[in-house]
Amino acid sequence: MATAVVVVADVMALILGLWILMYLLDANRGNELVEFVQGAARRLAGWSYDLFTFDAAWARVVCGYGLAAIVYLAIGHGLANRLRRL
Repeated sequence: MATAVVVVADVMALILGLWILMYLLDANRGNELVEFVQGAARRLAGWSYDLFTFDAAWARVVCGYGLAAIVYLAIGHGLANRLRRL
């Protein structure tokens, strides 16, 4: 069970990190893969999307989506550690 929790948390963080990378590299938003990753990342980071009000758009994306990725990793790995102790 702990392994499944870690895998889910890691996949969520990977999607968020992938969207940050695609945004910074100015990926073609008309591409289906880019659209899918952006949509998934927006759903995962709905609570932290536009949380910060930096002037630069790239800083808002990195901080907003990056924060969500860090939170998912911390919660997922922390929960997995608790499950392993049971």
